[in-house]
Amino acid sequence: MAFPDIIGIPNHIHLIWELLELNGKELPSASFNKFTSNSFLKSLRNDSPSELAYFSESSKERNHRFWQRDPLAVLLDSKVKLEQKLEYIHLNPLQEHWSLCKYPEDYRWSSAGYYFSGIDEFGILTHYQERV
Repeated sequence: MAFPDIIGIPNHIHLIWELLELNGKELPSASFNKFTSNSFLKSLRNDSPSELAYFSESSKERNHRFWQRDPLAVLLDSKVKLEQKLEYIHLNPLQEHWSLCKYPEDYRWSSAGYYFSGIDEFGILTHYQERV
């Protein structure tokens, strides 16, 4: 997401997901960005209209931007690549710039806790070894 660049405040997201069926002409990341942007816009208009100004953009395309242009979408076409990216994601909250937690499994918004305890608090995770 394109949150204001405030030191120490998370301003991005890392995801690993599997596309189960084709989504038309768009790239999977474009469909994800479109769906989530529309959801964010609706939620902010209903629940936090004052926060909407953080995402204002004046362009021919849109009035708001939630995601940066050209997000880095990496095809994880091997187990080695997937494991490397998963480790990077789990260690990201520990980076000095963020210092969000002491251990990867302590960061609520990470799947590290799921891999540590086996508990899926949000009901959306699948262990990657079940998919490769």
